[in-house]
Amino acid sequence: MLFRSLLTAVALAVTPAVASDLTPVRFSLDWKFEGPSAPFFVGIDQGFFEEEGLEVTIDSGAGSRESIPRVATGTYPMGFGDIISLVNFLAETPDANVAAVYMVYNRPPFAVIGRKSQGITADPASLEGKTLGAPPPDAAFAQWDAFVEASGIDTSGITIESVGFPVREPMLAQGRVDAVFGFAFSTILNLKAQGVADEDIVPIFMTDHGLSLYGNAIMVNTEWAEENTEAVEGFLRAFTKALKFTAENPEEAVKSVIARNEIASEAVELERLQMALSDNILTEEVMSDGFGGVNSARLAESIEELKTTYDMANPPAPDAVFDAGYLPPADTRMPQ
Repeated sequence: MLFRSLLTAVALAVTPAVASDLTPVRFSLDWKFEGPSAPFFVGIDQGFFEEEGLEVTIDSGAGSRESIPRVATGTYPMGFGDIISLVNFLAETPDANVAAVYMVYNRPPFAVIGRKSQGITADPASLEGKTLGAPPPDAAFAQWDAFVEASGIDTSGITIESVGFPVREPMLAQGRVDAVFGFAFSTILNLKAQGVADEDIVPIFMTDHGLSLYGNAIMVNTEWAEENTEAVEGFLRAFTKALKFTAENPEEAVKSVIARNEIASEAVELERLQMALSDNILTEEVMSDGFGGVNSARLAESIEELKTTYDMANPPAPDAVFDAGYLPPADTRMPQ
């Protein structure tokens, strides 16, 4: 009995010490706990972060732009946000302590989503003469001017109607607009929930028609990263393992989301995750070059394109936007 008591006392004494050895990392997502956020939670549930000596806590966000000031101010040392918005943020505040370090959405989900029954096809020219619903803060709508320039469509007969996020899909489902701006993996599923048939939904991805844009990336507070280099590198190693696990086991990975969002439908979030994987993450470029990195020429071209979207007197240089120095070795980032 005495021996057992001593063992118990030792265990209790050791456990807090082990926990204290883990580096705490608060991480801000861009949005709610939905299917595409699965790799972050898989990193926790599969123990990948802990293996790197990290105790990661993840909070939801209110949009892919909101996470940027959260990270820049140091409220969160790391976060997940839209690299396009980061470019604009750095153009306005060039001394901000924030940079992207790992590209997740190699192809952004920005799209104009319409209905075949209302004359919309995969050709951007089918938008001519139509009424488009646009939430003013929507990240896809923000790229409209650049998309118009790249695709060459005639906007003279197009009507842009300002709509709120809650009524965007209902208005399209009711035929009150012909198409809407949004993230494809969200808007498509919301339309299906409104009773619109899958075969009637037509997404027009902006990057399929002339734009070179990247999407959401993992970002760091640069001051914190300089002081915690091993933590950043460990986080990205763990996330790479989690991303590979998610790509190979989406049905299991989505359960990590549902465990934290019990009101969500597992079937819907699995479909949302699979759409994000196929359309935004596992692109031809990623299959060739690996997860996480960016093509410098493509990033520079996308910054040029953003001059049409934003009034940027001093656009940031590509290496001020994306720091590849924390990435795991290229051979460990290959999807297969």
